[in-house]
Amino acid sequence: MSIKNVVVIGTGFAGLSAATHLANQGYNVSLLEKNSTPGGRARKFEAEGFVFDMGPSWYWMPDVFETYFGHFGKKPSDYYDLIRLDPSYTVVFGDNDFMDIPANLAAFRALLETIEPGVGPKLDEFLKQAAYKYEVGIKDLVYRPSRSIFEFTSPGLLLDMIRMDIFQSMSKHVRKFFKEDKIIRLMEFPVLFLGETAQNIPALYSLMNYADIALGTWYPDGGMHKIIEGMVKLAEEKGVKFYYDAEVTSLDIQNGIAKAVFTKDGRKFDADVVVAGADYNHIDQKVLEPAYRNYDEKYWDKRVMAPGSLLFYLGVNKKLDNLRHHNLFFDEPLGPHADAIYTNPRWPEKPLFYASVPSKTDPTVAPEGMENLFLLVPLAPDLEDTEEMREKYYDIIMDRLERLTGQEVRSHVVYKRSYAHKDFKSDYHAFKGNAYGLANTLLQTAILKPSLKNKKVKNLYYTGQLTVPGPGVPPSLISGHVVAKEVMKENNL
Repeated sequence: MSIKNVVVIGTGFAGLSAATHLANQGYNVSLLEKNSTPGGRARKFEAEGFVFDMGPSWYWMPDVFETYFGHFGKKPSDYYDLIRLDPSYTVVFGDNDFMDIPANLAAFRALLETIEPGVGPKLDEFLKQAAYKYEVGIKDLVYRPSRSIFEFTSPGLLLDMIRMDIFQSMSKHVRKFFKEDKIIRLMEFPVLFLGETAQNIPALYSLMNYADIALGTWYPDGGMHKIIEGMVKLAEEKGVKFYYDAEVTSLDIQNGIAKAVFTKDGRKFDADVVVAGADYNHIDQKVLEPAYRNYDEKYWDKRVMAPGSLLFYLGVNKKLDNLRHHNLFFDEPLGPHADAIYTNPRWPEKPLFYASVPSKTDPTVAPEGMENLFLLVPLAPDLEDTEEMREKYYDIIMDRLERLTGQEVRSHVVYKRSYAHKDFKSDYHAFKGNAYGLANTLLQTAILKPSLKNKKVKNLYYTGQLTVPGPGVPPSLISGHVVAKEVMKENNL
């Protein structure tokens, strides 16, 4: 069969990645986007002189971006400039208890020694194991399509997987090396990006600590949306055609083959292959007829989702003290907040939260003399989301932000926008209003994730954070590449 037309749904990282890889191999690719601008959760918006990244704000694993652009003979620096943050971020443990995390590894080691004397050699061993996991996990495992158990049955790989502590929890693994609570909390923090507590995330993911401590925290000058701008430019260079305000409502499926994709405004896009980078559950349960769905409602309801988020985008008309670019407020215990997300879903009584002030690094994202402040509270998916509840939590976290940083902030807020479950659902059709996708628990790893291929429609594939390899920006880039390779393998030009 001669394959020409590929329709990719969604311009998030995964959709852009899949589209560009396919166009680079000669496929005729149309990229359909529900919203009026590209990027999915990584869109930007501007208001009153402030430029806000709407979603991702951490740039980790720079090598994954280099690999992505390298496939096309390019470098990230062809599209955006990177700044390494130092300190990488700050952790606020309580009143006058701030810990700046240095970018330099020797300085980080020395910092931990002040908290837990003699811990240096244990940190070295912890990072050595984490580096091995990163090398095997990010360079090999995550690039497997996970469509068959046989992808993982070579003796060498099985040995690697045992060595990578896939059956041990991150919580137990961390405690083998560290005793002090502050260090444990610091080492467990990166797995929050994966959508579960350290008790339920495999210790394989200490590779995230290697990414954090050894590879560093970076910032694309101008904002995270600069990555999207670069990816869109590259896609266009490769011939991808973009269509905005093109919400997909149905597929024309004949004899188990998708022939065309229809949008809400009545447009029809002929297709030889369809790649869904939009929310998997939405495509599976709302766009497809029941006869063509991969899963039923019961299956989806049993999935463990990564958290939702309550976000505030704030413009502040003065410079803020005692805040860095990235700030983690760990001044309350994690246990009760985690219980409110994962065990007994509810709005948390004393939430941990994250504050980002990108204007500390980048003066272009706020008017002169002002700050761009982004606040995030992780929440259980599918909570009742009302304006009253948003305001209640705005006051809760603002009270603490002002007290802990010793300054008045609320009265200086000149622009404010909130964003939570309802918005994730309306803007991205996000299942249960999730912000990060599917949690990376052991029972939702590799072949246990929703399949990247439709079982009943021969030419329909899925990419993004609800399928392999999982949530996060680098995994989404990889997901697009993985699905593109499967399309090429099964649909030769």
